[in-house]
Amino acid sequence: MVTTATPPPPVGAGALLRSWREKRRLSQLELSTRVQVSTRHLSYVENGRSRPSPEMIMRLAEQLELPLRERNEVLLAGGYAPAYAQQRLDAPALALVADALRMVLDRHLPYPAVVLNRWWEMVDANAAVDALLDGVAAHLLEPPVNVLRLTLHPDGLAPRIVNLGQWRAHLLAQLRRRVELTDDAQLRALHAELSSYPGGADDPTPSPHQVVLPMVLRVGEHTLSMFTIAAALGTPADVTVDELVVESFYPADDATLRLLRAEQPPPPT
Repeated sequence: MVTTATPPPPVGAGALLRSWREKRRLSQLELSTRVQVSTRHLSYVENGRSRPSPEMIMRLAEQLELPLRERNEVLLAGGYAPAYAQQRLDAPALALVADALRMVLDRHLPYPAVVLNRWWEMVDANAAVDALLDGVAAHLLEPPVNVLRLTLHPDGLAPRIVNLGQWRAHLLAQLRRRVELTDDAQLRALHAELSSYPGGADDPTPSPHQVVLPMVLRVGEHTLSMFTIAAALGTPADVTVDELVVESFYPADDATLRLLRAEQPPPPT
């Protein structure tokens, strides 16, 4: 006789909100004060005795700093339609955003820059990135390319990163913070995978003379020292747009500045 497992009951909006409040280490009193409702009402919402309105869910989600994807999930759990669309970046509605991102990448030449999604998968990149990937194993370059895996994998950039322990610690700390923000199972699995890679002692402390922590990478006969600036769209109203980040690399010393300017073509006009 074949038996099938009974699926778990759906999680309601109140239980999700309680879970997120606990993840954010807020008491019911702290959250209710921020949202300007009574602690009793918040308690009723969390235990399912009171059904929250879409407006109440959005107010609570705002104070809990939920990303747009997670706000939609709470709305769906409450029986409401998602508030935020989720479209492919090549959808007509996102054409101007895609064009702006492409402009940022192109204008950043001769320095490398990439567009990443929520899971650090490469959405787009400028031509300067190609020079950094020489010698990377082909399986790490199969789409979707995960730049954290590509960087820390023994078949990726890791053997050429001079300060691997420092850079590894920096990347794992970023990933851990995003896991805490999103509670995303895919990101949690990625953190476990990357943490298992060899990489020396994880020490994110920069040297006393440094003002930023660079990634120091051997490329052919040269060594490049680069720091990064991450930028996100300021007013996203779409899940895809909310999760995009532009990671731009800049020279951290004069030698890298000269090398990058000499080896790359000027940006398009």
